[in-house]
Amino acid sequence: MFDFLTYIPLIGGTLAVIVPFVIVLSIVIFIHEFGHYIVGRWCGIHAEAFSMGFGPVLFSWYDKRGTKWQISALPLGGFVKFLGDADGASGVDHEVLEKMPPELRSKTLHGAKLYKRALTVFAGPAANFLLSIVIFAGLTMSTGIATNDPIVGELHQFPGIKNELQTGDLVKEINGVQITTREDIHDFLSESDPTLTTTYVVERGGNTLELEGPYPWLPIVAGVNPVTPAAKAGIKKGDLIVQVGDTEIVSFPQLQVVIRTAKQDEVPIVVQRGEERLALKITPREMPYEKEDGSFGTRTMIGIGGTVAFGPYIESVGPIDAVYYGALNMAAIVDGWARTIYHLFAGNLAFKNLQGPVGIAVASGDSASQGPVEFIFLIGFISTAIGLMNLLPIPVLDGGHLLFFAYEAIFRRQPNPKVLQVFMAIGLSMLLLLMVFATFNDGMRLFF
Repeated sequence: MFDFLTYIPLIGGTLAVIVPFVIVLSIVIFIHEFGHYIVGRWCGIHAEAFSMGFGPVLFSWYDKRGTKWQISALPLGGFVKFLGDADGASGVDHEVLEKMPPELRSKTLHGAKLYKRALTVFAGPAANFLLSIVIFAGLTMSTGIATNDPIVGELHQFPGIKNELQTGDLVKEINGVQITTREDIHDFLSESDPTLTTTYVVERGGNTLELEGPYPWLPIVAGVNPVTPAAKAGIKKGDLIVQVGDTEIVSFPQLQVVIRTAKQDEVPIVVQRGEERLALKITPREMPYEKEDGSFGTRTMIGIGGTVAFGPYIESVGPIDAVYYGALNMAAIVDGWARTIYHLFAGNLAFKNLQGPVGIAVASGDSASQGPVEFIFLIGFISTAIGLMNLLPIPVLDGGHLLFFAYEAIFRRQPNPKVLQVFMAIGLSMLLLLMVFATFNDGMRLFF
């Protein structure tokens, strides 16, 4: 998607990472802060400034409500500063608030009614969740939904591999094994020999035909995870992996075995991409994976997924169903994120797997190189992650503010300002330490 940037001398490779990262971050942060801004405005809370980025202001303008909109030099975040805020993190400026008349104080984030404050703060993460649902719904409408019927969809054609199947064929048998659902094809894969001729019985136009086709689970790349050895090596979705080291690869299960038993050293890998064979180099590494029981383990991987030699049959989806599937996608990310946090603190998953800004930047570049669908999906994924992170009950984050609001609702008084300042300082220190630690992890993964 941004591959043209790599051809710029000296800085092309860096730009191919930075530009997608800035685009992802800018969209996600803008939506988050706009959620705060618009709900605050609806609640009668005045926004003094809306900033995209930090540091020196590059340019700015005022709207008719007196809000200053500005673009700053460092595109690594943003903030909305409401009336009465001491800073962009919505710290309380007690001296200013005390001097305000009551009618003006009610227009501040800290002087408004409790439910208005809570709605304004929660609106940031909520806007991120809404963005994710919209993105996933849009992708669902554009790509459709795979049916569970064993109907041949997209065909993967490779030189030297005989394939008499056609899109729309209904698969009835594979090598004498009855097939009624797409899951049956996956069950067949684990019991079949990829070196034998694969015979299909299909229904086509009311006729039953016996055809020769490819082994169902060829070593075809269904997708490349960002910030993985496969992404770094330049492997693309749709590639057929034909050789790893000195071993010729004939099936995806064989590829998995070869990689899992490989040393974590650089090895040559050959892929078929259309009519062209490419010789690449890849360094497998230990990566975490989730087991069937929900726990985590590690094994040597390269970061790709496999797919059947013919894609599933795709059905179009209407707007209502698309929103439903979009919400399901977002819920799956929330579930995975929550389980990951749990296993991190339970000691089942090493903290070295945390990614920081550098890791997200590389992931943005990797996703953009795979295509627009993968890049747009990453925006939705990051938007959900940002929304969830901001709901953590840590002072300076939205979740911390909501925690203080809950305290106020229960005890009918605001927290002690001095205690609040201490908690805010602790929260900020925690976030900075976490960012430094995650950035250190990024460096270790990328360079060592």
